[in-house]
Amino acid sequence: MSSRITEARAFLVDIAVETERTDAIQSFEKQETVFVEVKTSDGLTGLGYSYTIGTGGRAVLSMLRDHLVPRLIGLDADRIEAVWFALYSATRATTTGAITSLALAAVDTAMWDIGAQRAGLPLWRLAGGSRRDVPLYDTEGGWLHLPTETLVEGALASKAAGLSGVKLKIGKPTGSEDLERLRAVREAVGSGFDIMVDANQSMTAAEAIRRARLFDGLDLAWIEEPLPADDIEGHRRLVASTATPIAVGESMYSASQFREYLVRGAAGIVQVDVARVGGITPWLKVAHLAETHNVDVCPHFLMELHVSLAAAVPNGRYVEHIPQLRAITRTQMEIVDGRALAPETIGLGIDWDEDAISDRTVA
Repeated sequence: MSSRITEARAFLVDIAVETERTDAIQSFEKQETVFVEVKTSDGLTGLGYSYTIGTGGRAVLSMLRDHLVPRLIGLDADRIEAVWFALYSATRATTTGAITSLALAAVDTAMWDIGAQRAGLPLWRLAGGSRRDVPLYDTEGGWLHLPTETLVEGALASKAAGLSGVKLKIGKPTGSEDLERLRAVREAVGSGFDIMVDANQSMTAAEAIRRARLFDGLDLAWIEEPLPADDIEGHRRLVASTATPIAVGESMYSASQFREYLVRGAAGIVQVDVARVGGITPWLKVAHLAETHNVDVCPHFLMELHVSLAAAVPNGRYVEHIPQLRAITRTQMEIVDGRALAPETIGLGIDWDEDAISDRTVA
């Protein structure tokens, strides 16, 4: 007899940032974390989540409470794909869009939590089990407001800790300012250590092409989000103009958007974000699609969840180290010799602190 969903609820938790975070277009002021809790007729409980970086959280919560959560009751809890598609089909008027995808992700991660519990497996094994450990790079030491000396110190500390690379924000008023900062870090860490750069969609295609050429010789691992995410043609032109891989994905909200980038040769690295693409179900589709194009996956943010997904697929190249759940979890992501280890705990593998979550619940 199949297990049915008997209860579901959505709620919003605010988590303060651990450090000042700035890029070329915005500041990360807080994480609005949208949770969905799902209970089944055979006694299982799944807890899923998604997020925004300071705005829109209540809109996502409203989508869940008013439209999606009520539709869950009575659905077969063992049919994750069917649940995802039923909710997606009920929101045709607002797909593809950020609010809907973020809401779907909160439900879908809860369903995968239940699915992993039922299977008696950790998420990384259930989703594919390619290998348990994944290389790690750091973002926390690379924010745009930080002086060059601090960037150098952070990069050297990451290298000493065994991490494989660091991400530095770019988008200063002039390319020469960006170049000076990047060159200082490269000279400090030497060769054989990855430096990624992130422009946060701040450039025109012409400026991105110019700066990519300016950075020649720095051996950058990738240039991330140089252009607005809907400028596929601009990204294609940029890819054709530089040997440095171009990374996209954190601002893309459906698998079909990734398909267009990959088919047109407009991306060298895929940074699919499980919350923004609509959950684990579409995340895996994007990862496997990227594999068919011989493209690596380096997911954006959400390291506590992405460590399991990057470990699940053969083309999961990196996990981004940027802690944000420590205020509401009892234990942290395990790091050994600079590599992230997917948790062996059954389910999503995130050790939630229910009291801390309750204290920070705002809606």
